[in-house]
Amino acid sequence: MMTCIAVDDEPLALDILKGMIAKVPFLSLVATCKSGMEALQILTDQKIDLIFLDIQMPDLSGIQLLKSLKNPPIVIFSTAYNHYAVESYTLDAIDYLLKPFAYDRFLKAVNKAQEYLQYTTQANIGSANTHNDHIYVRADYKIIKINFEDILFIEGLKDYIKIFDGSKPILTILSLKYMEEKLPTNLFIRVHRSFIVSLKKINSIQKNRIYIGEHEIPVGDIYREAFFANIRDNYAD
Repeated sequence: MMTCIAVDDEPLALDILKGMIAKVPFLSLVATCKSGMEALQILTDQKIDLIFLDIQMPDLSGIQLLKSLKNPPIVIFSTAYNHYAVESYTLDAIDYLLKPFAYDRFLKAVNKAQEYLQYTTQANIGSANTHNDHIYVRADYKIIKINFEDILFIEGLKDYIKIFDGSKPILTILSLKYMEEKLPTNLFIRVHRSFIVSLKKINSIQKNRIYIGEHEIPVGDIYREAFFANIRDNYAD
């Protein structure tokens, strides 16, 4: 079972979500919340696996709520505004539902969330399988050991990440945020909403582009200052 809450300041939207959740056997609805502050209290008091989160709310927006959480649950945004889609993926939301959405679209998002939760728990990928020099990930129906030393960079896709290690890229259903938390910060840095790079593998930097071998990686606006500060601190003479 996945515990979940639904957060929306519109009563009708909450009723629709509540009805859809009730049809899914593996979902357990803990509460419906009409504000971000109400949801924050529940998330502080108990462990929740999944949150259906509206974005535009009067007291605390969904994005503000998510940014305030140190260890957020899996998030599915539910909103009437499509211009938040890009920002939602920088926050590693598992999916983005644009109102009004049909039940089959809702179910696709929920199944994605369940697959992600099952993977991260059953594969035991966490602190126990993250070591000083390597990590284990599940790909191609097996568990693969990846040495940190071999990683060039990691690319975040919509539902997966792609790990480049100089050979065939490894595709796995982890999030970029998860990898950012697991990788050693002295070796890796996030430079874009879609990329984490190995500092040791950088060949050159030109303006807002990083070159690793034949790969060209952009530096995103919100990551630029931290990245270049790291370069100055660690590599400047």
